[in-house]
Amino acid sequence: MAVGSKDLTSKELRGLDEDRLVEELRKAKEELFNLRFQSATGQLESHGRLRAVRKDIARIYTEMRERELGIGGTEA
Repeated sequence: MAVGSKDLTSKELRGLDEDRLVEELRKAKEELFNLRFQSATGQLESHGRLRAVRKDIARIYTEMRERELGIGGTEA
C-alpha cells in the first residue's frame, strides 16, 4: 500500500489488523521525515506530497483511536 496515495483510504484502514496499522504509521512517519529533510535542503520536488502524507498519518491515528473507543465499523 502506497503511503500518501488514494490507496490509503479510511475504508481500507478498517480492514487492517493492529500490527499492520502500526507498520503503516511507521512507514508514513519515516516518509514524512525524509520529505521534511528534502524540503529543508531545497531538494523537494512535490510539496503536495507533504500534505498527503500528513493526512495519511491523521487517518491512521483516527482509525486507531476509533478502535480504542470501540466505535466505527470493526471492533478492536
